[in-house]
Amino acid sequence: MTTASRITILMATRDGAAHLQAQLNSFRAQEHGEWDLWVGDDGSTDATREVLEKFRHEERDRREVRLLDGPRQGHAANFLHLLTHPELPPGPVALSDQDDVWLPGKLRLALAALGRAGPVALYGAQSLHTDAALRPLGQSPLPRHPPCFRNALTQNVVSGHSTVLSAGALELVRRAGRPEAVPYHDWWLYQLVSGAGGEVVIDPARVLLYRQHDGNAMGAHRGLAARLVRARQVLGRTYAGWIAANLAALEAADARGAVLTPENREVIAALRAAPRRPGPGRALTFRRLGLHRQTGLTTASLYLAAALGRV
Repeated sequence: MTTASRITILMATRDGAAHLQAQLNSFRAQEHGEWDLWVGDDGSTDATREVLEKFRHEERDRREVRLLDGPRQGHAANFLHLLTHPELPPGPVALSDQDDVWLPGKLRLALAALGRAGPVALYGAQSLHTDAALRPLGQSPLPRHPPCFRNALTQNVVSGHSTVLSAGALELVRRAGRPEAVPYHDWWLYQLVSGAGGEVVIDPARVLLYRQHDGNAMGAHRGLAARLVRARQVLGRTYAGWIAANLAALEAADARGAVLTPENREVIAALRAAPRRPGPGRALTFRRLGLHRQTGLTTASLYLAAALGRV
């Protein structure tokens, strides 16, 4: 067992006892068996901690299973608390939701992909969507365009529950510090790694079962209703608030550790200097900078929101 091949799984939990054991069993079934588990529990009131304590006891001779108190500030804050914990081993790390089921090759595929990537790399893969009983519902769509910072500023294409960070990417996250107000941890990781010039790997492989149920912190974006919700968010104020929080976090991280490339630092500066009042000027700035989403329609909605002064 070598240190280089060992990976730490980071899981955020809160009242997840109903499905947690199935996920823990899927960790045991991984083809890559050299892993440890850190869990941030955000004040569970069901049997979550009992399930985890039993698992820790059963695995005590094979691996570390560490249970920490989460910050109780939401899903994103829980993961970021784990990622920036001062005692966390140096990496790589894989993020896990409490209610998925990993397919056996998940860690093996991720580590192989990171082994072919640069030193600062973020890996994401695809999922099979299921109902609460793991009956098939569909699957995640592949991004239509390659990942890049100009896309990361406008949307996330790296699903958090499939995310794996190289040791270099984890070091970058720790150097950037823990932002207080970013809306989604996975979106933040995509922005941070791409903004620093790291490599973002999107694997077409389907590596987990993504269970859809009433307790999802963030369910799959499927169907017309989900698209309408996203359109309302972009044209309303919710999306603008997310963009503002992310930009502030990137600027703060860059000030602490100069994490952005000079080119991407200039993109943010130009975005900050763009006209704020409604009109074509702001939309033209977005287009000139190459800011885009993954489809022509959603990119057009982004430019419309910019022209209306909504983002």
